[in-house]
Amino acid sequence: MLKPQYYRWYVVGVLSVAYMFSFIDRMIMTLLVEPIRLDLGISDTQISLLIGLAFALFYTCLGVPIALLADRTKRRTLIAAGITIWCLMTAACGLARNFWQLFFARMGVGVGEATLSPAATSLIGDYFPRHLLGRAIAVYTMGISIGSGIALILGGKIVALVTDMGGISLPIVGELKAWQAAFMIVGIPGLGVAALMFTVREPERRERLQADPVPMADAFRFIWSQRKTYGAHFLGLSVTTVMAYGYLAWVPTLFIRVYDWPIERIGLVYGLLMLVFGLTGAFIGGGLSDKLTAHGVSDAHWRVMIGGTGLLIPAYIFVSLVPSPVWAMVLLAPGIVGGSIPAAAGPAALIVVTPNEMRALVSSLYYFVINLIGLTVGPTAIALLTDYYFKDTADLPYSMAVVAGVSWISSLLVLLWGLKHYRRSVAQAAKWSTD
Repeated sequence: MLKPQYYRWYVVGVLSVAYMFSFIDRMIMTLLVEPIRLDLGISDTQISLLIGLAFALFYTCLGVPIALLADRTKRRTLIAAGITIWCLMTAACGLARNFWQLFFARMGVGVGEATLSPAATSLIGDYFPRHLLGRAIAVYTMGISIGSGIALILGGKIVALVTDMGGISLPIVGELKAWQAAFMIVGIPGLGVAALMFTVREPERRERLQADPVPMADAFRFIWSQRKTYGAHFLGLSVTTVMAYGYLAWVPTLFIRVYDWPIERIGLVYGLLMLVFGLTGAFIGGGLSDKLTAHGVSDAHWRVMIGGTGLLIPAYIFVSLVPSPVWAMVLLAPGIVGGSIPAAAGPAALIVVTPNEMRALVSSLYYFVINLIGLTVGPTAIALLTDYYFKDTADLPYSMAVVAGVSWISSLLVLLWGLKHYRRSVAQAAKWSTD
C-alpha cells in the first residue's frame, strides 16, 4: 500500500495516461488528412469538420450533464466508462467507408472523452493541497503532449507499414486501407486504461461551501457572481486554443503539401517536438505557477497563462511562412512550449477560485467553451480560408498565418483584461478555502 503522498501521484499518473490515450485517439486523424481526403474525395473544409465539429459536438454538449454527475457520483467509474466508449468508437472510425460514417464515429469519440477532464480535475483538486496543485495539473496535462506526440509518431509508422503491405484484411470487416488500419490499431489498446481506473480510490471531497450537494440553481448563481473571471478565462484560452488546435490539425498537411515530406517523416519529427517541448511547457506552467504562489503571488496561475499565450502565437504566425522546413520546425518549438503552459496553468487557476462541489461543473463549462470554439473554429477557419478565400490548397500557409495573427491579438487582450477580476476572485476564495 502506497503512502498517501505517493499514492496521490500514482492517481495523477493514471489520469495522465488516460489523457494521453484520449489525445492519441483524438489527434490521429491530423496525420491522415491527405489519405482520407483523397480516398473519400472530400475537401479541406469537410476534413476540418471531421477533426473539429464532429468530435466537439457531443464532447462539448455532454460536458455539463456529465460534470453534474461527477460532482455527485464516483468519478473513477465515470471515467472508466468514458474510456471504453471512446476507444471502441476510435476503432469504429477504421470501419468508415464514407464521410458521414466517419463523422458519426468521430462524434462517438467525443461522447466518451467528455467524461475525462471534468472528473479528473475534480479528483486532483481533492488529492492535492494548493501549493502542489500547479505541478499536479501539469503532470496530468502532460498527457496532451505525450498523446499527440505518440499519435503522430505511431500513426506515421502504421500508415507507412500498412501502405507497404498494401492494406490489411480482417474477417467479416474485409479489406482496410492504411488510414483505416491506423484507427483500429490505436483504438483498442486504450481499453486496458479503463480497467486501470479501478485502482483509483475516491478521495474525500475537500474545500466545500456546504456539506450537502449544491442545487444546480445555487451553483449557477455562484458562477454568475464570478462571471467576469470565468468569462475572461474561458474566452481568453478559447482563442489561444483556436490556434493550438488549428496548427495541430494542419501542420502535418503543411509539410506534406509545401515541403513534400512523407507522412512517416513529419509524424516522427513533429511527434518528437510535441513530446520534448510539450512536456517542457507543461513543467514550466505548473512549476512556475507553484513557485510564484509559494512566494505570495495570488494571481500566479493567471500571469503564467498570459506568458504562455504571449510565447505561443508570435511563433506560430511565421511557422507557415518561412522558406524551409528546418526553420518551420525551429519556430514550432517555442510555439509548442507556449501552448502547453496555459494548458497546465488554466485548469489550476479554476480550481483555486471554485468550491469543491462545483469544480467538475466549472471545469466542464471551461472545456465546453474552449473545445466548442477551439476545435470547431481552429481547424475550420484555416480550411475555409484555403477553400473559399484563397481557393487553392497550395495557399494553406497563408490561411494558417492569418488565423494565428487574429488569435494572438484577441487572446492577449482578453487575458490582460481579466487579470484584475481573477485577483478579486482569489481574495474571495480565501474566505472558504483551506489547504
